[in-house]
Amino acid sequence: MGDILNTRTAAATVLACLAAAALVGCDPATTSRQPTTPTTVGAMSKPPSSDDKPAERKAVPDFVGMGLQSAQDAAQKAGFYALTSHDSAGRDRLQAFDRNWKVCSQNYKAGNPIRLDAELDFGTVKLEESCPASDQKAPAKAIGTMPNFVGKSVNTARGALDSGTSITVTDAMPDDRIVFLESNWQVCTQSPGPGTALQGQPVEFTAVKYEETCP
Repeated sequence: MGDILNTRTAAATVLACLAAAALVGCDPATTSRQPTTPTTVGAMSKPPSSDDKPAERKAVPDFVGMGLQSAQDAAQKAGFYALTSHDSAGRDRLQAFDRNWKVCSQNYKAGNPIRLDAELDFGTVKLEESCPASDQKAPAKAIGTMPNFVGKSVNTARGALDSGTSITVTDAMPDDRIVFLESNWQVCTQSPGPGTALQGQPVEFTAVKYEETCP
């Protein structure tokens, strides 16, 4: 009778484990759940990217003396696509029609190897003008005192003063012409004079066109 009871007890235990296995997983030989050991995933090495590769370099061609449009085309053909230009005469004129301008200088010397993504900056003047010995800079921002603007373009003089300054520009010639495109006019006289403390007072300029001589 004892053997029958033991057999029934064992069978009941097995059936109970099989039922519990569907929920938690059960080993008929034990009623305790074995602890799981977490798996550590090793750090994966970073795949190489295009940013890790050294930038391609190339010798800069000589663009000086070329028309601006031709220089830009040649630069792009050589692989340089970051291009800009400025007025070498210091008049801050916009190179709106590139074929009307010629290259006087370049910010990277010809023959120097530079990155293809470097920005090339061409110093330019109009075709009928002579290149200056060196790039002329626009006047620095006026801080505290009045700079000397004589000989500078009216538009760069205006740009150097505070934006709230009241400015009057008149023709230095007796013709009483309207100073329409200020980058084409140069300052002949100014009031207040150079070195005067700027305290919000109005500023007056007289000017002539660049091909003219101040009276």
